[in-house]
Amino acid sequence: QVQLVESGGGLVQPGGSLRLSCAASGSIFRINAMGWYRQAPGKERELVAAIPSGGSTNYADSVKGRFTISRDNAKNTVYLQMSSLKPEDTAVYYCNANAYSRYVDYAWRRSVDYWGQGTQVTVSS
Repeated sequence: QVQLVESGGGLVQPGGSLRLSCAASGSIFRINAMGWYRQAPGKERELVAAIPSGGSTNYADSVKGRFTISRDNAKNTVYLQMSSLKPEDTAVYYCNANAYSRYVDYAWRRSVDYWGQGTQVTVSS
């Protein structure tokens, strides 16, 4: 099993910045894509940004130019640098990783989506 632990959320004023981190641990054979999702009260969970193990990143239109996703494969960690934050960015942010826990899972291409517990981001004056 893979565990994901997020950190870095909090309260910030509009226009401010925050950096979220998510570290993966446990039984990890290979991590494919990693990403960040968010869920605001009364709304569905939505993709914020994703980064594959290799290749280009992907962002929701609402955060393009303001958020930057990156990863450190050596540390099994993904980051989300958020700038020019708006009140509508307020949500619980969840880390996601698609991974193979064991070699046998990789051999059979049985990857699993793992989720963190979520971290609250509140943008308010």
